[in-house]
Amino acid sequence: MALNIGDRAPDFSLSDTYGNVITLSALKGKRVILYFYPRDNTPGCTKEACGFRDLYSQFQDHNTLVFGVSTDDAKSHQKFTEKFELTFPLLCDVDAAVATAYDSYGQKKMMGKEYMGIFRNTFVIGADGNIEKIYRLVKAELHPAEVLEDILSRN
Repeated sequence: MALNIGDRAPDFSLSDTYGNVITLSALKGKRVILYFYPRDNTPGCTKEACGFRDLYSQFQDHNTLVFGVSTDDAKSHQKFTEKFELTFPLLCDVDAAVATAYDSYGQKKMMGKEYMGIFRNTFVIGADGNIEKIYRLVKAELHPAEVLEDILSRN
């Protein structure tokens, strides 16, 4: 069943880069950007992460938290975070359970090969815990600015 704008965002608890457990329901009262990305240290994912990093203080100014989610483990996230000086947490969804709950994991194709993987989707979750906006299969480099522009237009 696909998620839609206005739906209650599926709750989750995931470990971040440094082992802290992040639970969505504990963040009520803040807007949350949950962006799903395929892999640490790949060109598109790096551009997207660095874009969110560069705009992070502006998101914070508007009571908005940013979390990147992939199936990479904490060690991979830690290297990625340190290499690119990321200023927001990356969440470890190693079994893809959260990505699946957010319709962001499934069959993919590249160069004739099929495999299971994360789709580059983003969910903006309002302070009330409901989904405000869904971006599906985004272009990594321009996406963070697009999300910020949308947040600014809501305030």
